[in-house]
Amino acid sequence: MSGTAAGPKREGRLAEIAGALLLGGASQRMGEDKASLALAGVPLAVRTARLLESLCEELLLVGGEPPAGAPGRRVADPPGARCALRGLVAALEAARAPRVLVVATDLPGLTADLLLALVALPEADVVLPRSAAGLEPLCAIYRREGVLPVARAQLAAGRLALHQLLGELETTTLAGAELAAFDPDGGVLANANTPEEWARARARLEGAGAR
Repeated sequence: MSGTAAGPKREGRLAEIAGALLLGGASQRMGEDKASLALAGVPLAVRTARLLESLCEELLLVGGEPPAGAPGRRVADPPGARCALRGLVAALEAARAPRVLVVATDLPGLTADLLLALVALPEADVVLPRSAAGLEPLCAIYRREGVLPVARAQLAAGRLALHQLLGELETTTLAGAELAAFDPDGGVLANANTPEEWARARARLEGAGAR
């Protein structure tokens, strides 16, 4: 299957895994809404939503304001401070599928090949990459039944870091040589949180002919 980030809708999409794109970040370091940043003329949120739609029958757009043209069902964050844990809880509560592939907006290099590699791994409460930067909880498959009660409890207790949540759950990781096969230079999982990071990602991806 192609690793193109905004490819056509695939036949035989996943029914047991929903896609969820988290849009509710504050984007403070970027200085503007990351979801609307354009790569090759297409807003980042639209590209990532199309990628998830090509893989999953069910697609959720969680929090924030998606750009026009982004496919998926809108889901509002629950009340409270903006944080990824709150978006995760909203996605798990709204999804109909038993597992949810949760992806942040700020991964411009994300590919279908890496996501399908996660799908192929043994199931656990959380299936996610472990890159040189550590665990990547915003590119991960979460099992609703096992994760939602724990995530709700963490949110209620004000323990908002996703890495604290992961410490309470069973995980399977894609790491080392297995991860390098899908992300050899770290560009697939590189975040674009600042204007400088976005400029580097845009130069790399547009130079590689991103569509």
